[in-house]
Amino acid sequence: MAPIRFGVVGSGWRAEFFVRMARLLPEQFACVGVVTRTAERGAEVERAWGVPTVRTAAELAAPELVVVATPWPVTPEAVRELVARGVPVLAETPPAPDADGLRALWGDVGTSGLVQVAEHSPFMPAHAARIAAVHGGIIGEASSVQISSTHLYHAVGLIRRILSVGFDGVTVRATTTTERLVDPVGRDGFTGAREARNAWNILATLDFGHGRRALYDFTDNQWHNPLRTNRIVVRGSHGEIVDDAVTRWVDERTILTSTINRRVSGLEQNLDGFDLEHLSLDGRVLYRNEFHGARLADDDLAVAGLLQATGAWVRGEADQPYPLADGCQDHLLGLAIEEAGRTGAPVITAREAWAD
Repeated sequence: MAPIRFGVVGSGWRAEFFVRMARLLPEQFACVGVVTRTAERGAEVERAWGVPTVRTAAELAAPELVVVATPWPVTPEAVRELVARGVPVLAETPPAPDADGLRALWGDVGTSGLVQVAEHSPFMPAHAARIAAVHGGIIGEASSVQISSTHLYHAVGLIRRILSVGFDGVTVRATTTTERLVDPVGRDGFTGAREARNAWNILATLDFGHGRRALYDFTDNQWHNPLRTNRIVVRGSHGEIVDDAVTRWVDERTILTSTINRRVSGLEQNLDGFDLEHLSLDGRVLYRNEFHGARLADDDLAVAGLLQATGAWVRGEADQPYPLADGCQDHLLGLAIEEAGRTGAPVITAREAWAD
C-alpha cells in the first residue's frame, strides 16, 4: 500500500506530532508539506522538521487529507476553506472554540462528510485495550466511568466511546476547588520546584440517562505532574475494570480478577529493541502495535493509529474514525463541565443539530 499523503495546516507543538509520524514511518505516511503564515516560520520548519512549507493550503502537493492543527479561533476557517475545495480534513481538537462556533461550523460543513476530528485518546494502547474489553462484553453492560487522566473533551471522548453513548442531553454538575500541590514537571521537563503552589481541581458528574453516568476528576497540569497519576474505573453489570485490573463474573460460584498485560520487547536479555508488542487479557490480544519497530511512545502510537485510520477512511477502506459530530459533542460537554465548575449550578445540554 502506498503511504498516506497528508498535508498540515499549522506549525505549532501539536502539528509536529503528525509530521514526526511521516519521518518515523515513511512506508506508511508521507507529509507533502506544512502551511505556515510567513516565509520566516516556513524556513524554521523546513530546517527543524525536514519537510517543505507553503503559505496556503491550495499550494499543498496533492494530499489525500489535510491535518488542521491551528489555534482554536483559526481552526473553523481553515476547515471551511478545505471543505470548500473538497479536501478531507482531520481537525485537531476542539474543532471550534465555543458552543456557538461548533454550531456554526456544523451548519457550514457538517453534511459534507469530509471532516474527522483528531481525538486520539481512544487510540492510545491502554485505552484501546480497555475499550476492546468493554465492547467485548467482558464486564457485561457498562454503566459508569470514573476518569482522572486527561482533560475536558479528551476525557469526554473516552467516556462516550467506552459507554457507547450518543448525542442526547446530558446533565452536568461540577465543583472547582483549590489545593496545594508541588509541580515538579512541566511540558519542558523538570521545573526544579520544591514548594507547593495553588492548583485548581474540577470534580464533575455527567448523567447521560438510561443508567449511564461518569465522574470526571482533573487537576491543573495533570498531563505532566507525576504526583497525580492516571486513574480509570469502568463499571459494568458483570464486573469492573480498575486501571489494568479486570474483575468479572464467570459463573454463580466464580469471580476472577486478571490484569491487562503489556508485552514489551527490549527488556533484560531481549535484544529486539525497546518497543510495545501488544496488550492482552488472559491470552486474548486486546491491542496489537501495528507500528512495531518504530519504537513509539503511547501518545505517538495513538497519533499514528488515528492518522492510519483516517487514511483508510479517505481511501474507502474503513469507517469514519472520529466524525465531526463526535468532536462537537465532546467539546460541548467539556464546555458544560467548565460552566458548571465556574457557576456551581447544574448545566443541562440539549440535543444539537449534529445528533441527526
